[in-house]
Amino acid sequence: MLAFGALWWWAVLRLLLVPDAGELEGAVAAGGWGLSVLPVHCTPKARARGALAAGRWRRAWRPGAPHRQS
Repeated sequence: MLAFGALWWWAVLRLLLVPDAGELEGAVAAGGWGLSVLPVHCTPKARARGALAAGRWRRAWRPGAPHRQS
């Protein structure tokens, strides 16, 4: 994991500091950022605490659905 982090920082720093940095560095930097936003630590919706039931919003927006007043 440390090697991938070092590779990403190398690409970002080259993009910032070297005028002729190009597609390779851009691809490594964009790919590393894209991997960082993946939901790696996720729970299936059925087991998630506080998850909404499937179809809840469809039922709520259906004509004639009961509405709650706060």
